[in-house]
Amino acid sequence: MVLKELKLFQISGFAKTALVAITMVIAGCGGGGGSSSPTPSQPVVGTTPPASGWVAGDYDDWRLTSMRNICENPRNTADNTDTQGTVTDENNWIRSFSNDTYLWYSELDDIDPGTVSSAEEYFDLMRTDGLSPTGNAKDQFHYSQNTEEYNQYYSGVSAGYGVRFFLIASSPPRQIIVGYNEPNGPAANNSLSRGAEIISVDGEAIVDSNNVDALNAALFPETVGEAHTFVVRDLNATEDRTFTMTSAETTTVPVKNITTLDVGGKKVGYLTFNSHIKPAETQLIDAITQLKANNIEELVLDMRYNGGGYLTIAAELGYMVAGSASEGEVFDALTFNDKYTVRDPINNNILEPSRFSSTAAGFDAPTDPTPPGTPLPGLDLTRVFILASGGTASASEALINGLRGVDVEVILIGEATRGKPYGWYAIDNCGTTYSTIQFKGSNAKGFGDYSDGFLPVASADLSGAEITGCEVADDLSHALGDASEGRLAAALTFIETGSCPAEATSALSAKSGSIKLHPLSAVTGRLIQPELGTVIR
Repeated sequence: MVLKELKLFQISGFAKTALVAITMVIAGCGGGGGSSSPTPSQPVVGTTPPASGWVAGDYDDWRLTSMRNICENPRNTADNTDTQGTVTDENNWIRSFSNDTYLWYSELDDIDPGTVSSAEEYFDLMRTDGLSPTGNAKDQFHYSQNTEEYNQYYSGVSAGYGVRFFLIASSPPRQIIVGYNEPNGPAANNSLSRGAEIISVDGEAIVDSNNVDALNAALFPETVGEAHTFVVRDLNATEDRTFTMTSAETTTVPVKNITTLDVGGKKVGYLTFNSHIKPAETQLIDAITQLKANNIEELVLDMRYNGGGYLTIAAELGYMVAGSASEGEVFDALTFNDKYTVRDPINNNILEPSRFSSTAAGFDAPTDPTPPGTPLPGLDLTRVFILASGGTASASEALINGLRGVDVEVILIGEATRGKPYGWYAIDNCGTTYSTIQFKGSNAKGFGDYSDGFLPVASADLSGAEITGCEVADDLSHALGDASEGRLAAALTFIETGSCPAEATSALSAKSGSIKLHPLSAVTGRLIQPELGTVIR
């Protein structure tokens, strides 16, 4: 059986990889600007409009209470104001919301909301199918998800094992390797760590099982208390071992492995940073404070699995890297569509660029151990090494771009980043959170053209999105933070010698091919419901 390459969801900071059988027809995956969209019947002047009330080119204000939360299935909780409606009402809201705020709204077909039977399908059609100058899809980041799941993800707590799996091969012979685990979660408690290979789950062999439903159910439990049997081959082990793992409520720890290394007489700080979610603020402050106390001279930020999150946290980390030289400087300037050149379309604020911040936002006030206004530690570095992959995206790329905008040299180790200079305000309607591209970000120099990612190149002759660095395959044969791990080792070699190592490979990648996340991993990594007015990247 051939499997659809990857269908990813982000659960507690982990890419949840659903193995889905290919069908003859895949619905709802087309863009909204071309022949893949249904062709609506245009009303003729003088005739009766369709039952949905749709009139081509006539849009109501999506902000009105008469438009919002009119739902086919209203939520019956004290925290919402849903009223009974139909899927057509929900589609009407999506249509107006998209036409008003979508960055490429002029490229959308105006589709009768009464002709599409689900809000999810209608939202999928509200996307351009235009191409970038390099021929890639212009909008690869259009998605929606249940609002409760958004909120759960953003808190850093969810049901699961607390592990991130990598699908090395998507069709038989398949291979699944552990990327990392979370402290004190079921995976960690069962010693399921980076580099371990999953041999089978509940008796179904990963390499060639046709029982896709059983694989999904065992690998990605949806509720707490599910018990599943795993057979794994640990890294460097010669025999398999079997254990039963029970899903539990797990907590994401986005900042890990803080350490100081001695490299050629220099003190080099290292940390793993996996997600710009709320808990990251205090954890980053603590990590940078520790590294500053150790008088580090160089910093390696491992963001290879960081798909983004709060832009404010990226601006704070940018200040903590660059220090006083960046204070108050432009970090990321947002450009919306041509309807909104003065004010933000969501909160109506005057458009002002986000700036490097020397104080904490206090994301979890009043219970957050870092209250708003807390001074941030600054390393005052003029250079930073960033370990990256195709899963490095959004707020992570904004950090790279923002630092370059104030002349902090970035050395990129790994592979090209995802390529997402775009962002949005994720908005809830009827229990679904919709994320549609609304702005493009640029740094203090006005640069934001990295839709194909930042590219590591072994050259000083740089242009556009090219950054001095080394191409190095992901090395799942060593722990993150281990000085022998391929990408960290390459960064340390560069620090010591001033150039990339002669050979930048890893034992695992030489055997199995380069480890790359599916392009959508950076997309679904941002399935978040923020407070209104908070930018998610």
